Amino acid sequence: MSDETISESFRNRGMSRRAFLKFCAATASVLALSPVEAAEMTRRLAQAPRPSVIYLSYQECTGCLESLTRSFSPGIGQLLFNDISLDFNDTLQAAAGEAAEAARETAMRNAWGKYILVVDGSVPTKDGGVYCTAAGKSAHADIQYAASGAQAVIAMGTCASFGGLPFAQPNPTGAVPVSEIVRDRPVINVSGCPPIAEVITGVIMYYVAFGTPALDRLGRPVNFYGNTIHDRCYRRPFYDRGLFAHSFDDKGAREGWCLYELGCKGPTTYNSCATMKWNGGTSYPIESGHGCLGCSEPNFWDHGGFYRPLSTPTGHWSAGEVLGGAAVAGAAVGLGVAALARSRQNKKGDHKADHKPTDKDDKG
Repeated sequence: MSDETISESFRNRGMSRRAFLKFCAATASVLALSPVEAAEMTRRLAQAPRPSVIYLSYQECTGCLESLTRSFSPGIGQLLFNDISLDFNDTLQAAAGEAAEAARETAMRNAWGKYILVVDGSVPTKDGGVYCTAAGKSAHADIQYAASGAQAVIAMGTCASFGGLPFAQPNPTGAVPVSEIVRDRPVINVSGCPPIAEVITGVIMYYVAFGTPALDRLGRPVNFYGNTIHDRCYRRPFYDRGLFAHSFDDKGAREGWCLYELGCKGPTTYNSCATMKWNGGTSYPIESGHGCLGCSEPNFWDHGGFYRPLSTPTGHWSAGEVLGGAAVAGAAVGLGVAALARSRQNKKGDHKADHKPTDKDDKG
């Protein structure tokens, strides 16, 4: 672990203080910090040593890392290779085999008690954890050892945060989230399948500046998971007016009406997709015409189908753990609004059916 501070790393690369301030401003914007908080973050990052980051992968698909490498603000190349010290990642690094394991051991030993551990993927526990092993060690044993030397642990993606697809019923490998294994130090859940790239980088830089951020009841930073997709959705006015698409090719879908009746999980999903969007702020699933799948919530894969309207959650997390009070209320209101809209449509249809031609109609 280097004693070089982040601001010194800028100077040593021939970059101006202005460049450092622009980097801090971009990070503060991602975090939606107030001007006072942004100034304080700049002051702290200027004095903070470049943190050592150990990135471990277990039961995952590499989608979270793919998302991370597509970060736009701040740029991932600068973040990973200049502003933090990414000392181990078995996907991005050139080393392999014994050389890679030796590099990880050296990095952990040099920064013991100070490094940030990023974990990607769930951890299998059945049959002694044999379903995910590397270098002769199970993921279960590996994470226990690695976490014991970390100052904080970031669970990257829904698999690490809540178990992910490996945790889905019937969960043949006994997969569990990181928080089930690491219980003696902070675990920050950055859920999503995958998470938004800027959320990942924002959480890392916030931790470097301020430490553990304020977390919601599921261990996620409220900066990014404080509101539902539905709260900030541009289709929300149609929802409030009871205007819903009933198929992906009907008039409502073509005119951008609410996708609630097509299974959109926006009212019960907490994430920043509607505001931060994806691919440098280009779009997000609902803007592309598809309902939210709820991928940043526990058990989104076991909730009875992606294209069914919201109903009581199922699976092996209780309803209380899956939905907050506001989300439950939002879902209930949504069901009521949808039912009212259908009722109005049905009544209009009934009036048309009951209307009989008269002489006046013929004359008209």
